[in-house]
Amino acid sequence: MQLKELTTLEEMLDQLETIHFLYPKMTHEKYESYLRLMIPHNYKQLAVFEGDKCVGITGFWKGVKLWSGPYIEIDNFVVHPDYRKNGIGKMMTDYIDAKAHELESTMIVLDAYVENFTAHRFYYNQGFVPRGYHFLKIINPDQLSS
Repeated sequence: MQLKELTTLEEMLDQLETIHFLYPKMTHEKYESYLRLMIPHNYKQLAVFEGDKCVGITGFWKGVKLWSGPYIEIDNFVVHPDYRKNGIGKMMTDYIDAKAHELESTMIVLDAYVENFTAHRFYYNQGFVPRGYHFLKIINPDQLSS
């Protein structure tokens, strides 16, 4: 297994098939338009490859908030269903952890859907804990990817 940071639009667009495991209805056009908005704001992706096949991917970006200072946010964490429970998720979180230390971040944050108990268990096992609620107010449901 090989880890690779993806920093260009083209590299990220090539991984749409893996993104489909999380967002099956994501179109190429929508994926590209969102990436074009995200990349200028420090967005990168970490991909795990077995040969030429992407078997895991997550987005991440560095941000700063008044309450936390600099942090890394994990976004859209996906492992190919045929490769789950093989340590790929841990490889990705270990990499992000090292990246957070390298960038002198105070913490790593992420969102997980309330009903995704498998993800909760995984994140707890990686040392993550819930800190609060992520509230949202949907303004345009047609733009949602899930």
